[in-house]
Amino acid sequence: MRSKKFFLLGTIALIFIGAWPSAQASEHIVKNSSISIQNIDGNTLNTKCSAILKIENMTLKEKLAQLFILTPEQLIDGYEDIVNTRAMTRLAFNDNPVSGIIYMTNNIVSPSQIRLQLYNMKQISYERTHLPPFLCIDEEGGSVARIGNNDRFDVPRFQNMASIGSGNNMVEVYNIGTSIGKYLANYGFNVDFAPVADIWTNPKNTVVRYRAFGSNAETVTKMAAYISRGIQSHGVLTCYKHFPGHGNTASDTHNGYAYTLKNKDELMSCELIPFIDGIKNKELFIMVGHISLPNLVGDGTPASLSRKIITDLLRNELGYDGLIITDALNMKAISKQYSADKAAVKAFEAGADILLVPENFKRAYEGMLKAVRTGKISEARINASLLRIVKTKLKLAQRDNMQ
Repeated sequence: MRSKKFFLLGTIALIFIGAWPSAQASEHIVKNSSISIQNIDGNTLNTKCSAILKIENMTLKEKLAQLFILTPEQLIDGYEDIVNTRAMTRLAFNDNPVSGIIYMTNNIVSPSQIRLQLYNMKQISYERTHLPPFLCIDEEGGSVARIGNNDRFDVPRFQNMASIGSGNNMVEVYNIGTSIGKYLANYGFNVDFAPVADIWTNPKNTVVRYRAFGSNAETVTKMAAYISRGIQSHGVLTCYKHFPGHGNTASDTHNGYAYTLKNKDELMSCELIPFIDGIKNKELFIMVGHISLPNLVGDGTPASLSRKIITDLLRNELGYDGLIITDALNMKAISKQYSADKAAVKAFEAGADILLVPENFKRAYEGMLKAVRTGKISEARINASLLRIVKTKLKLAQRDNMQ
């Protein structure tokens, strides 16, 4: 435990950080929707002090673990296709109390199985950290829907978002969001890595061709806002992706290097418009993609590892103060160029709060630990990200009524 003097000074300093944003409905959002997690009042000194107290009582190892979201297989190293291993999960989580878990198709077998698995993970996290875990999934609707495309689940199935977008029906897309949010909450998920806020502007682009709402900035902006609020109406947090926009690339970052030659002015007039709207609407997560922007960054550094993109553009210029998460760091746009430790450190130095699915968690964690011990990353920088993470988790805890 640090000295009381240090804690008091830290508390006073943090009070001057911008207040937790109150909910502000977009002009595009359907009114009178059910309460979302963002409607829970967090704009109080008590919330900040509670977060600060939790951070002050964390060890360095616990702090670093909270910067990662992993798959179940990464948490319990050496096993494949994990569907329910409570005892082993508890042992692994007690050693590495990570911020959350993302569940993929191979982790989802049946409604009863995934509900029990998520319930167990939540209990284990509360026991170890006194905070809920982020229980995450990619459930966009259409082609990317881990639950919706599983025949063992009796849930609504939807067309690709490109088809939905072509209808330009805002009530329809809001209702799709409420349906997705309802069944995700029913199974126990609390974070959905959706919506796709990319604008499809390159005909050669196949990675977001059917996942994006279209090629018109206004349509994509409205659709993303509607589906996001629909999902949130059941208490599931949403995440705009893939900043600063993956729709103009010809290649897929899952497979390797992908780039756009657009400059900042061109991005501001198109690709960034949905994200700017999401920032205005107080989105709690924005995911940064791995695309390269040489005419903005000056070299081929992926956006997810670029301080010019994350800190200078997203944080400072656009004024975003929510949680910034990388796209999965095991994707080949990263893993072909960077080792797991270098990728983790570069992403965090660039301004990311949460590191998603590194290629090798142990190596990524050790790289972060070394960076702290050598002074490359300060503990104050870690605490800044933890403050965002813990405040968000305290909101989830209020809803869970388990705090």
